[in-house]
Amino acid sequence: MDITLLGTGCPIANPDRYGAGNLIRSGEQTFLIDVGSGVTQRLLEAGASSAAIDALFITHMHSDHLVDLYQLLMSSFHQSRDVPHRIFGPPGIAKFTDGLMELWREERELRIKHEKRASNAAFDVEVTEFEEGVIWDQGGLRVTAVRVEHAPIRHAFGFVFEADCQKVVFSGDTKYCQALIDAAQGADALIHEVFVHVDTMPLTGARTAAGRASVQNYHTVSDQVGKVAAESKAKCLILNHFVPPRFDRDFLLDTVRADYPGPIIIGEDLMRFDIGKRRLAHKNGVIGY
Repeated sequence: MDITLLGTGCPIANPDRYGAGNLIRSGEQTFLIDVGSGVTQRLLEAGASSAAIDALFITHMHSDHLVDLYQLLMSSFHQSRDVPHRIFGPPGIAKFTDGLMELWREERELRIKHEKRASNAAFDVEVTEFEEGVIWDQGGLRVTAVRVEHAPIRHAFGFVFEADCQKVVFSGDTKYCQALIDAAQGADALIHEVFVHVDTMPLTGARTAAGRASVQNYHTVSDQVGKVAAESKAKCLILNHFVPPRFDRDFLLDTVRADYPGPIIIGEDLMRFDIGKRRLAHKNGVIGY
C-alpha cells in the first residue's frame, strides 16, 4: 500500500496544512479518505487526479472533512471522468450529498449544456451509507469501518485498510478510543489525529478556555496518542490532523516518545509512505523508517 497525506490541518486555515484528506493506492485501486479544504489541489500535487478515484470514504460529517466534495466532482468533470463517483459515508451522507447536488443544480446544468464535454458522469454519484464492519472488499483490498468517539457527532468512524499482508489504520476524529486500539492491533502504520495540548497554550482570537476544553474533549490529546500507539502495538505512528495547525514539533515528539518507543512521524502535507518498504518520501528527501 502507498499512502499520501494530502491535508494534515484542521478547521483553522493554514497555508502549510490543508484540510483533512488522505490518498491510498493499493494495486490498481485508488481511494480518498475525506475531502477537506484544498484536498482537490493536493491530489494534483501528489500526482493523482480526481478522475481516478475509485471510492471516497468519509469519516464523519464535519465541514473540515467534507467542504471540498463538490470541488472534487467539478475537478473530475474537467478531467473527463467517465464513470460515476462512489461515495461511502456515515448515516446522513446521502441527505447531505442530495442537498449539495441540488444547491448547484442550476449552475451544473448550464455548464453541462454549454461546455458539451465528452462525459458528464463525474456528476453522477452513487452514495452508500455504512455502519461498523467491512465496507469494501475488492481487488485484494479490504476496508473496515470502526466506530470511534467524537461526540457530539453521533456517527464517526476510523478505517482499517488491509492488503498484501499489510495493515494501515486511520483514526478519523476521535478521543482516546478502545475500539480503535483493538482494531489497530499490530498495524504496520497507525495514522492518528492529535490535539497538541500545552497547559499554557495561549487563548487567541475568540477562543475561550471553555471552548478550548470542549474541542480538546473530542480529540486525542498529545499525551494520550503515544499510549494509543503503544497499546495497539503499532509498528509506526504517523501523526495527522493537528489541532492547532501550528505547534512546537520538538514538544510534541518528546511528549509522544514518553509513551511510544517506535517510529514517530509528525506528518506534513504531501508526505508519501510506501508501507511495504517502510519508506517515507517528502519533497526531495527519502527516509527508511
